[in-house]
Amino acid sequence: MVAVGSKPGEWVLLAYRVPREPSSPRIAIWRRLKQFGVAQIGDGLVGLPADARTREQLEWVADDVAAANGTASVWLARPASAAAERELAGQMAAARAVEYAKIAAEADTSRQLGGQERATAVRRLRGELHRVQRRDFFPPPERDVAQQAVATLAGEPATEPVRGGAS
Repeated sequence: MVAVGSKPGEWVLLAYRVPREPSSPRIAIWRRLKQFGVAQIGDGLVGLPADARTREQLEWVADDVAAANGTASVWLARPASAAAERELAGQMAAARAVEYAKIAAEADTSRQLGGQERATAVRRLRGELHRVQRRDFFPPPERDVAQQAVATLAGEPATEPVRGGAS
């Protein structure tokens, strides 16, 4: 999370508009943005903390928008205040917390499985955990809970929580 009293960091923003019809490109673009874990700032305006990877991701989406006969532009910006950035970070962390809670719940439910079914559940949940971590820029406490639940399901010893995000 963004520290209280710290200066806002740089964000990469995508301002875009996609035609309503046909709907399939619009849906594909929305799914791609969701996969990246963007913060919804406004109608047709999304953002991610700026780094080379996130900038490239939003540039790809901008290309997809243009290919769908829409308009898009990528911007680098800073929130006007640390409070505004904390609010965005909080929204993003809350969205990831829901995803991590779902993984932890599935891991707990899967503990009753045996043999191959359990191994399949472990592989699937590890993959899902990895996908969520890739879009997790502000790790919530639920991240550690989900990691531990999947490790327990796999029969691994308890580990120290891994810090950092969007690896």
